[in-house]
Amino acid sequence: MQAKVTTLDNKSAGSIELAEAVFGVRPRRDILHRVVIWQLAKRREGNHATKERHAIKGSGGKIWAQKGTGRARHSSRKAPQFRGGGVAHGPRVHDHEHKLTKKVRALGLRSALSAKQAEGKLVILDTAALAEAKTRALTAKLSTLGWSDVLIIDGGDLDPNLVLAAGNLAAVQVMASAGANVYDILRRDTLVLTKSAVEILEARLA
Repeated sequence: MQAKVTTLDNKSAGSIELAEAVFGVRPRRDILHRVVIWQLAKRREGNHATKERHAIKGSGGKIWAQKGTGRARHSSRKAPQFRGGGVAHGPRVHDHEHKLTKKVRALGLRSALSAKQAEGKLVILDTAALAEAKTRALTAKLSTLGWSDVLIIDGGDLDPNLVLAAGNLAAVQVMASAGANVYDILRRDTLVLTKSAVEILEARLA
C-alpha cells in the first residue's frame, strides 16, 4: 500500500510503499489485549509485602500456661490476633511476569501498526531531526502538523536535539524502533514513523 511521506515542516516528501503483511493485517483486539496485559505485568515490581509471624522479633515461647488461667489457649505473641503480631496471609514479594510467545507478540505489534493505519493516524516522516534543541520550535512544528498526542519512532540513533526538545512535552514521546511496543503505540493518538523506522519494522515483522 502507498503512503504519503511528509517532513516536520509539513511539506510533501514523496511516498513510500508499506508492506501489507505489517501494516495491512486485520487488527486482533484479543491479541492486543494479551500483549498489553503482558507488558504491564512485566513493569510491576511485585515488592509489596507484610511481616508474617516468622519475621516478627521476640520470643516464641508460650505466653501463659495451657490451663488454669481462665484465658484462651495461646502459644506466641507473634500470632496474628495480637497487637504487633504477624499478618496472616499477607502479600509476599513475587514476580508478576508471565510468558507470551514471540509469534503472539509479533502479531500484536502488527495489529497495533495496522490499527493506526486503518484509523488514518499513521504518519510517515522523512527524517525526525531538529536544527536546535528548542521546545518552542518543536511545539510550533507539531501545531502546524496538527499533532497533539504523538509517538515518534525513528529507525537508527535518535536525534539529540529532538529528544531534548520533546523532553518538556508530556504529550510527545520519542523512541527508537528497537523499543517499539504495542502499549505505547495504542496509548498515543498519532503514530509517526520515519522511513528508516518503517524499513526496520518491516524487516523485523514481515
